[in-house]
Amino acid sequence: MLLIPAIDLKDGHCVRLKQGDMNLATVFSENPAEMARHWLMQGARRLHLVDLNGAFAGKPKNEAAVKSIIQAVRDFALENGIDEIPVQLGGGIRDLDTIERYLDDGLSYIIIGTAAVKNPGFLHDACSAFPGQIIVGLDARDGKVATDGWSKLSGHEVLDLAKKFEDYGCEAIVYTDIGRDGMMGGVNIEATVRLAQSMTIPVIASGGVHNVSDVEKLCAVQGEGIEGVICGRSIYEGTLDLRSAQERADALTGDVVDDTVSAPVEPPEAGRA
Repeated sequence: MLLIPAIDLKDGHCVRLKQGDMNLATVFSENPAEMARHWLMQGARRLHLVDLNGAFAGKPKNEAAVKSIIQAVRDFALENGIDEIPVQLGGGIRDLDTIERYLDDGLSYIIIGTAAVKNPGFLHDACSAFPGQIIVGLDARDGKVATDGWSKLSGHEVLDLAKKFEDYGCEAIVYTDIGRDGMMGGVNIEATVRLAQSMTIPVIASGGVHNVSDVEKLCAVQGEGIEGVICGRSIYEGTLDLRSAQERADALTGDVVDDTVSAPVEPPEAGRA
């Protein structure tokens, strides 16, 4: 079970939202690249980036911050003899040129959310043009898929769209329960398992992680097809220690953790909004 720190970007800063509300943003760092390095030093093996401004604008808005994170990840990998640390990004990606530019910059995976729902032909083309590098983000409230930075609720069922997009050749599904995101009330295990059981590609859980108990519950159902979980507010506010939680997940699932990188106790100096 892979624990994937989220770095949500708003106006060039690292923030966290509650239930996707841009007006309920807490700024955790003025320097996203430093934050990325912090999570890598805590043992993260993959990073999840979201361009929040881009999600609402429908085009990239935090490219400079994304590039700075990619460079920080490259430097860290080089310093520590690591071949690759995957970085995935979603938010405001609506055309093939943007995908190609981001992949050329060094991203490993592109997450397509709103555009997949509104323009499935684009998703199909993206999966064909960039095989193995396209992930679909399905954000749902009460089983219905939301779009446009979660501001609009569609009439589409999560399971129906997920099966359709799997046929297109997407690499994985990131499933977010909007009602739980940023609230640290626990992952919607039942809905996530139901989705994973219907797919042959991996599902990455998102939304609601609070403490190590949530990680343990996900580890118990990993065999259903749940590859990892995105961790946000819990690791920023300290209710979940990333390093110890990943070690616990590794112990439960039989994976081996590389503990060669020392970790600072506190994250980079942060402001509050």
